[in-house]
Amino acid sequence: MATAEATTEAFWTAFRALSKKDRAVIMERLLADSEFREDLIDLAILKQRAKEPSRSIEEYVAQRVRKNR
Repeated sequence: MATAEATTEAFWTAFRALSKKDRAVIMERLLADSEFREDLIDLAILKQRAKEPSRSIEEYVAQRVRKNR
């Protein structure tokens, strides 16, 4: 297990061992950080939309060019 994975596992185990009240306090502090909150929202959106059809950047650009003519 890599160092980052071990650290993550230790943090997660410690977090889960906390009382529900203490976990809520940590979550409030995390969500108070606007950069972290934005990252969390981005990850949630990516997970939610992962099964949607996608297209290449080339297809997107070609469509934009045709649309703007």
